[in-house]
Amino acid sequence: MLMKKTLPLLILLFSCCYSVCSADPSLENNSNQVSITLLQMNDVYEIDPVNGGKEGGLARVATLRDQLLRRNPDTITVLAGDLFSPSALGTAPYKDGRLNGKQMVATMNVLGLDYITFGNHEFDLKKEPFYDRLKESEFTWISSNCFTENGTAFPGVLEDKILDIKGVKVGFFAVTLTKNQVDYVTYKDPFEIAQQKVAELRPKVDILIALTHLNKDDDIRLAEKFPAIDLILGGHEHENMQFWRGKGFTPVFKADANARTVYIHDLSYNRSAGAGEAPAKKLTITSKLQQITDALPDQPQTAEVVKKWREIGYTGFSKDGFDPEQVVATSDVDLDGLEASVRNSSTKLTELIADAMLTAADTAQLSIYNGGAVRIDDVLPAGNITEYDIIRILPFGNHVFTVTMKGSLLEKTLNKGEESKGEGGFLQTGNVSGGKGKPWLIQGKVLDQDAQYTVAILDYLIKVGDDKLKFLVDNPEVPTVADNGDIRKALIAELKKAFSAQ
Repeated sequence: MLMKKTLPLLILLFSCCYSVCSADPSLENNSNQVSITLLQMNDVYEIDPVNGGKEGGLARVATLRDQLLRRNPDTITVLAGDLFSPSALGTAPYKDGRLNGKQMVATMNVLGLDYITFGNHEFDLKKEPFYDRLKESEFTWISSNCFTENGTAFPGVLEDKILDIKGVKVGFFAVTLTKNQVDYVTYKDPFEIAQQKVAELRPKVDILIALTHLNKDDDIRLAEKFPAIDLILGGHEHENMQFWRGKGFTPVFKADANARTVYIHDLSYNRSAGAGEAPAKKLTITSKLQQITDALPDQPQTAEVVKKWREIGYTGFSKDGFDPEQVVATSDVDLDGLEASVRNSSTKLTELIADAMLTAADTAQLSIYNGGAVRIDDVLPAGNITEYDIIRILPFGNHVFTVTMKGSLLEKTLNKGEESKGEGGFLQTGNVSGGKGKPWLIQGKVLDQDAQYTVAILDYLIKVGDDKLKFLVDNPEVPTVADNGDIRKALIAELKKAFSAQ
């Protein structure tokens, strides 16, 4: 039994198939017991299923939510950040701009999302579309540490929320990591804010929940610093995880991105105790990691909204010269674009992208791009690859530039890329080997610090740059020789060369 001030027992179960069509007697309240269900998602960028249709899909999540509501009407659906961006469909031309997450908000509105906090990628949007998405949201945004440039709350965004569920007070506060900062947002330190919110809310509530979009280490730190938090529902990492930290063993949960999985948390709170009953004010949490697969049917209303925005997006892509449903090649191998893969090592997919850059920049000796440019976070199974798959892989539409770079600067760049393992700044390369304490080899030859190298590089790295690679941005020692066009077009050409087109 796990003891905590108000969290004496937590049971973690893994569920491959979860279907509840009627009320669960175990969740029916007696005079003292109040049952609350939390449905948790995080980092959702796709409205359709992923992995060849086998996993995810928000219409399936909507079905699960309906089942949970029938079992327990006190079901709350939350999302721990990253909804607006980076969405492949969100890059589609629409009216005078792009969809910019409009399809995500519309789908979550009909699905029935209740509460959400900001992820760092919400702020990928420019100010105007960001405000438009907030205005369109029928769900409630909570942010305790992100404010307007004037330090005021964004329109309709709460700093915290207290719910009264059958006399049990449930408090939420929410914090976001201060990464990818933009000028229309004021960021406050998430730990300073957490300290304030715990002090403010804990005396007022029976259950205190932190909705976070922090990295794993910061969630651990939050649990250790503030044992008065009963439950941390997190995002940012794209892989499911659970751990317990701090002197009260505060539980932290994160699901898989794109609703491959969700968490279902059943909270049972004993308001008071009579003779022979358990001690008063005891919170029990039973958590299940739920896979979202085709075993769950689509909820019709949500499926209709998904279909509508998919068609709008596909129509928009045609304006950029893409035919989303066009098959460009038929692969005989799986192509791994999972974030956990492309930010740590090379895969067949990352090698194809590196080769595509070398083909596009035909004078280049090597190619370099950041693993964070690959946003699909999915495995494309062997079979047909469509143009929309290409957009999903590389939604930002970066251009392949040819630049020149002295060997000493190239070595520094490669070293920093290696230091960024596990992060978006981890560098994928072509015609490069070595590293990990060994000399770097370019085209099989030891890198010469005094030589000049011709490099194919994504324009992002020299225009915007990753945290550890900012020295490349607007650097006069990295002159541009040529703009070789959209990386997505280059990848299409490379796939046609590598595989048999249908």
